[in-house]
Amino acid sequence: MGKKKQKIVLPPDLPPEVPDEAVEVSDEDVLFVSENREYTGFLSNLDTKSINKHITRVADVKEDELESLYERRLKKKSLDKETEKQGLEVDPVDALPVKTLDGKLYYRTVPKATHKSENEDKDEANTNNKDAGIDASVVRLTKAEKRAKLKKIRKEAKKQAKEGTEVEAEQIPQAEVLDEVRNDMTAEEANQKKKFRLAELGTALLTDPELNIKSLKEMLEISKDGDRDIAVLALQSLLAVFRDIIPGYRIRLPTEKEQEMKVSKAVKKMRFYESTLLSAYKAYIQKLLAVEKQAVYKRVAVRCICILLEAVPHFNFRENLLGAVIRNISSEDDILRKLCCATVKSLFTNEGKHGGEVTVEAVQMIADLVKASDCQLHPDSIEVFMSLTFDDDLGRREAQDAKNKFKSKNAKRKDLKEQKESAANEKKRTRKEMMSKTREEVTTELKAASLATDVTERRRMQTDVLSAIFETYFRVLKHAIKPRSEAGSSSQPAGSYPLLTPCLNGIGKFCQLIDLDFMSDLMNYLRKLARSGNSSDGSSKDVSACLTVSERLQCCIVAFRVMRNNLDALNVDLQDFFVQLYNLLIEYRPGRDKGEILAEALKIMLCDDRQHDMQRAAAFIKRLATFSLCSGPAESLAALVTLKHLLQKNVKCRNLLENDAGGGSVSGAIAKYQPYATDPNLSGALASVLWELNLLSKHYHPAVSTMASNISMLGTGDNQIHLSNKSPQQAFKELSLEQDSFIVKVDLNAKRKKGNASLKQISKGADLNSTVQVDENDVKRKLSEHYSLLHDIAENERLRGELVGTTLSLNLYEQYKK
Repeated sequence: MGKKKQKIVLPPDLPPEVPDEAVEVSDEDVLFVSENREYTGFLSNLDTKSINKHITRVADVKEDELESLYERRLKKKSLDKETEKQGLEVDPVDALPVKTLDGKLYYRTVPKATHKSENEDKDEANTNNKDAGIDASVVRLTKAEKRAKLKKIRKEAKKQAKEGTEVEAEQIPQAEVLDEVRNDMTAEEANQKKKFRLAELGTALLTDPELNIKSLKEMLEISKDGDRDIAVLALQSLLAVFRDIIPGYRIRLPTEKEQEMKVSKAVKKMRFYESTLLSAYKAYIQKLLAVEKQAVYKRVAVRCICILLEAVPHFNFRENLLGAVIRNISSEDDILRKLCCATVKSLFTNEGKHGGEVTVEAVQMIADLVKASDCQLHPDSIEVFMSLTFDDDLGRREAQDAKNKFKSKNAKRKDLKEQKESAANEKKRTRKEMMSKTREEVTTELKAASLATDVTERRRMQTDVLSAIFETYFRVLKHAIKPRSEAGSSSQPAGSYPLLTPCLNGIGKFCQLIDLDFMSDLMNYLRKLARSGNSSDGSSKDVSACLTVSERLQCCIVAFRVMRNNLDALNVDLQDFFVQLYNLLIEYRPGRDKGEILAEALKIMLCDDRQHDMQRAAAFIKRLATFSLCSGPAESLAALVTLKHLLQKNVKCRNLLENDAGGGSVSGAIAKYQPYATDPNLSGALASVLWELNLLSKHYHPAVSTMASNISMLGTGDNQIHLSNKSPQQAFKELSLEQDSFIVKVDLNAKRKKGNASLKQISKGADLNSTVQVDENDVKRKLSEHYSLLHDIAENERLRGELVGTTLSLNLYEQYKK
């Protein structure tokens, strides 16, 4: 083992040298030391050897070399500080200068990395030591110097890390902006390319579908694009293509056995075309049904579904399209609801495209939807049933077909007899056989080629449609007469049965097709609905909510229509409906209820060739006269037309026109008129007088006053029966149209004359010079208060409207965010 090299640690910085001449020792210092030797005893005990050893650590090192080592270290420190201040380099991202608001230009700079590792410092120290002739193993840093050096290195590392993050943060926004601009430019170019590609593919498919059938897959891929405009354009393009290339028959894919069979190239080509078309059509329908659930694409998807179903109702997957249309038939969106209703109506009217099968499916789906929603749908959802048409002559045609078959059989028997008689003439027999065979073949081919379905099949489909329709109608009627305990609430607002009005209209239209077994139940339902709302008897307890006057009048109209169409088979007393009409004339309000329904009820129940009891007729005549006093001109004229018709048909009721003091000359069983009686037979109207006609003859409308005057001129003779041609409906319609342009004429001169005469009468006996004094300030104050109050009311209404609109928009925005 060689001798270990002596490791000497460099001494700390030497204290400044003080020459001996500059050191001055005074007498006082000497005296103080001599007196206080107790405190200066440690100087004699100092270990001078160890002190000298610590100071002179370097062996054989000259003083000049040691001093040069210190000088080199100081120069290095000063150079590092200068490079920290001046050593900056330009960021490669910001090659161009930045201009400030003051107009100065500067470069964004990053400080140079001045950090050096500990190994580099050691290398420099080694090189310096080598230059100085000192061995690196001999010179060693102290612990304090190592700690200071490590702290300095860590600080510089943290500083460089912070500056690097700031530079990256400054570089990121610019890079993001550049990327966004590039992406936008590329997105616009890509969208243009996709649009052109869609146009090319669509044109190629329309030109030669069999050759370019594979292009449908590419168009379907484009429809999955994230851009809304491109997706919508692709869906509409596919719609136009499918409408044009879909065949007029339903595609049936070949089975496995059929695929194993050898076929010609034309058959293979046709199978490939049909399978590709069907798979692409299926994917397109799935895409529409998926997109239909998104609010952004909902209208576009529903429109495509409706147009496709209306164009090709015979093709595959029509059940999926029809289900989507029926789901939106009661949508809150008016555009979607009207579009779906129009599509369903077109399917009902154009049954030649699908043979009636889609009609059966649509009606059954609507019936299921009404059942699932508990009759709480939009009225348009079952109003589409009014577009249906039924063939009443199917049974007659069957009978005719049976007769024709019977005749043909008889003809064949006769032919056989003739053939036996004329067996010798073989030529005629062979000729007749050939003619009969050809006729049978032609008839079978015509039946197979014709689109018209068989009579039995049509009867079956018509029966299914009628059963679904009347199931829906009876469900709505049962829901309307449901007891309050089952309805769930003791009081519901009027108009909570949205499907009742279209249901009654449908029953009135198709009542001749209802089975007689259900007629009694139907009349009971209508009777209960017409009685709902009557507080005089306890009948209203059976109904969950009071119906409106128009709905109750419509129930009476439907009951009379059912009776008229089934007059030979039904024997039902309609007295309850007359009672309800008698009471509803008082409950009617011109602005609230529908006058058309009232006029129709008057025409059907009182005017249509029906002989009434004298007591009932008199009661309705008196009630109509009272009703005319408190109604509008259109309703009054309709009531007066009905009144005149009753007077012309019932001669004895003309005694009401007599002006006797004790009433009419024919009083009947009841001697006194009861105006508040609910039953017309118990009102005793024959004991009253039509004094209302005198007031109506002075009506402001000339049509009403003329009609009242004409009724008053009727006599009691039997020879004056001239029935009017005008019905209550026509009178109401004509006067309601003229009412908008009608202006009331006022004779101002007559008013002035009357006013002057009254003033003259008042001024008799009074002082002519006396004048009435009115405080103008008081009048102005009252008028200003009045108009300010009106202004405040109008302003309050306006602000409330704005508040409602703002809340609605906020709610819509919140839903949009969700």
